[in-house]
Amino acid sequence: MVESVIEVEVVYAAVDRQVLLSVAVPAGATVRAALLESGVGAEFPELDLTGCPVGIFGKVIADPDTRVVQAGDRIEIYRPLLADPKEVRRLRAAKAAEAKARNQ
Repeated sequence: MVESVIEVEVVYAAVDRQVLLSVAVPAGATVRAALLESGVGAEFPELDLTGCPVGIFGKVIADPDTRVVQAGDRIEIYRPLLADPKEVRRLRAAKAAEAKARNQ
């Protein structure tokens, strides 16, 4: 019996470039298996595909080793944040308030 195959996409955006790879995986493959099958690790050797945070269509996957992919899924590999967005907004607001106070 022939094993059915599904197509998924794997995307990763590094600081200097982005890749979108189409990969055919067996039906029932997990997110982690699809990542390893995609070859993205060869293009970005600095990635730790066994422990990096990933998601599907913008939703973080808690356990990629057990989550099964569906045909057409876009698996996204996330980079760690360089700064906390809330802290950046707080600093920007404080700076704007300070500038406004100086101009009055």
